[in-house]
Amino acid sequence: MNRPRIQRTFYLLSMSENLKNLIVIGDRILLKPVAASNKTGSGLYLPPSVKEQDSVHTGLIVKVGPGYPLPQAPDTDRFSEPAENVSYLPLQVREGDQALFLHKNAYEIEVNGERFVIVNQNAILLVFREDLSDLVL
Repeated sequence: MNRPRIQRTFYLLSMSENLKNLIVIGDRILLKPVAASNKTGSGLYLPPSVKEQDSVHTGLIVKVGPGYPLPQAPDTDRFSEPAENVSYLPLQVREGDQALFLHKNAYEIEVNGERFVIVNQNAILLVFREDLSDLVL
């Protein structure tokens, strides 16, 4: 069953010119979508709505959340103030990576007239990274 896609675009007003005031939470990732070509391999031109309906899109990772929070020690009182020293399991992606992501899991936002997308790490299929020197192969 093919349900119509609901447009989920949120507009953030009164933001500064850069994105330094945005804080990405948990395992979420802020991406700047890369415009897809509107021309097929055979030379046909497609309307923009066709490319937006593709299930996989490409984007540049702009900001990354801290990761998955790790469980706290059981001796802490669960009704006390939240712990300030929360430990996180970091995400695999980094700022500057180029990513393929599932568009159906994305939330679109607009900041100062620019379009961005927020996805969870599990919506990222793969990343392209220039510097692979810190990876263990």
